[in-house]
Order: sequence, then C-alpha cells, then structure tokens
Amino acid sequence: MSTLDTVVVRDARWTDLSGLAALEVALFPDDAWSERSWWSELAGRPRRDYVVANAVPGADVPADLLGYGGLDHGGEVSDVMTVAVAPAARGLGLGRRLLDELERRAGGRGAEHVMLEVRADNEPATSLYASSGYAVVSRRRGYYDQGAVDALVMRKSLQQNGDR
Repeated sequence: MSTLDTVVVRDARWTDLSGLAALEVALFPDDAWSERSWWSELAGRPRRDYVVANAVPGADVPADLLGYGGLDHGGEVSDVMTVAVAPAARGLGLGRRLLDELERRAGGRGAEHVMLEVRADNEPATSLYASSGYAVVSRRRGYYDQGAVDALVMRKSLQQNGDR
C-alpha cells in the first residue's frame, strides 16, 4: 500500500469491536482497551463518536483495520479520545486523515476547540498534533507508567483556522 487512495474512513460499527480490541492490544499492550471497553465507548453515542479506517475492498493491503480514532463531544470542546494507526499503515498520512475527520466532526457538532492528551514521549503523535495546530496547554507530571512518563494536554481552536 502506498497511498491513502486504498483507504476509507467510516463510522465504527459493533462488528468492528473484536478488530478494534485486537489492534489496541497490538499497539498498546500495557494499557489496551478491552472489547468490553470498546463496547462501552460505542454505547456512549451520540456523545462518543468513533471512526475506523479500512482498506478499500480488493486493495492489496496487509490488514483490513488500518486505524481508528474517537471523540467525546462536550459542547464547545470536543476531546480526542484516541487516534491509532496500524504499523503496516504508518507513514502514509493516515493519522492526519483520521485527525482531520475527528476535527471535522467536532466542528460539525458545534465545538470551538478540540483537546487531547498524549504521552510526552510519543514523538510521532506529538509531532502530528503540533503540525496540525495543537499547542501544549499543560503537562501532567508522571501520568503514565506509574509516574515515569508525563502527559501533555494539547488544544486547538477550530475557529482560528476557519475549520468551523
């Protein structure tokens, strides 16, 4: 796979739960969301809003579920709950595509800002967010790994970029 032309982003479905849980374990083995956690997240609609990225049928790709992302709509602020891309699909811009879709959905629901929390040592994610217009607003010292890794709280105004 060499382009995003072979990928479709769509609403997450109940039938995606086992795939979401399996990819979550592969990506975040120490604190993965279980299938039960995913069930709870999808049951939180319409406040919770999740998308998945799949290969277009017939595309020559190594995996069907290539990534996912999710939001919590909270009025003027929507929170990114998660953005993740399968290793086989990294480097294609899929993380940005998922983030763009989440921001579009947040703006469509009336959000003026999008916030997220990310591990301070997750350089690919922090770079993606910074290049997408997110700024660090606070740091939660020792939030991850029993106090070993900080969390960065980042925010983007959707109005400043005309996204609304």
